[in-house]
Amino acid sequence: MKMIDHWLQTPQDGYLGSDYGNNLKEVLQTPHAAGLANAQVKKLIKDVPILSILPRSSINLYTVDVPPDKVYILIDVYGMQFTFTGEQ
Repeated sequence: MKMIDHWLQTPQDGYLGSDYGNNLKEVLQTPHAAGLANAQVKKLIKDVPILSILPRSSINLYTVDVPPDKVYILIDVYGMQFTFTGEQ
């Protein structure tokens, strides 16, 4: 679980020569139909390979509106929830 927390705190391309990390801010700015959420879940699995042993439906990404004007991203990994606020 600490690996997932680390991935959430690391922006994509945060390490020289590696594309490790998330680009979830981009997901917040695009329509759901664009498919970027699925791409981020696939990237999470690529960056944290141990997650590939979980069943396909066990990693999900949701958005939650927080009044008055914020949106948070929730990543549910086999029942454990992680929140991405976009703030460092």
